[in-house]
Amino acid sequence: MSKKITGIVASFLLGIIIVGTSWKAVEQPHKGQKITEQNKNLSQDSLYNNYLKNLYHAVHLDSAGLNIRVFEKALTGFYNIKAQRFLPMKSILTIADFDQESRKKRLYIIDLDKKELILNTWVAHGQNSGGDKPDYFSNVINSNSSSLGFYLTGEIYYGKHGRSLKLDGMDYGFNNNARERAIVVHGADYVCQESINKLGRLGRSQGCPAVPTKLANKVINTIAEKTVLFINNSAQSYTSNYLNETLAASMALNQQEVLASNMD
Repeated sequence: MSKKITGIVASFLLGIIIVGTSWKAVEQPHKGQKITEQNKNLSQDSLYNNYLKNLYHAVHLDSAGLNIRVFEKALTGFYNIKAQRFLPMKSILTIADFDQESRKKRLYIIDLDKKELILNTWVAHGQNSGGDKPDYFSNVINSNSSSLGFYLTGEIYYGKHGRSLKLDGMDYGFNNNARERAIVVHGADYVCQESINKLGRLGRSQGCPAVPTKLANKVINTIAEKTVLFINNSAQSYTSNYLNETLAASMALNQQEVLASNMD
């Protein structure tokens, strides 16, 4: 009887060993796959950071007064939106950096493929967003305030400010009411050195990113046709679905491979 019990126990233990071994055999490749995927993402992120820094210095954005962290946010959003196929192949990125005072030339229009700063000029903020440096932002209709976040440029039209460019806000809760609020790019006489001399700041809009009248046509022609505009203020509580750096890294590196192959 004892021999029979011993045999049963031995068989039971052998079964446990076999099952345990089979579980380890299944789990091991899964862990290895996870590690490989993590390494791949780390490698992509590292390459993306190098690309971002090289591009930042190649375009001379440091000497133009744009903080690299602001550029990083804008570039990440550009590639996230591009990944969702909202964009054609145009490589124009526009940044309005409202971390800076209105006296400074805080609008940057960049050709990413050519690594060129096309234009660096003044841009106004909304009259209820603050004086020289804005500190309040709103998505509310009739707020006369600027709205933060990512936009896509829309249609060109002629309105009370002359030739203007409509904008579509991409960040729900931050700027998605841009159409209803008539937030557009247009020229304004109060965006000039004379206003700065007289007021100590630029004049202010009703929430539109207004630009110098003499440069309005150039700005509109350059950024029209579904390009990205990013309005930044780092002091505000702002979140966006378009700040996924892993996705941006993948898109940016793929784009660089395409450009390199076209040059061969």
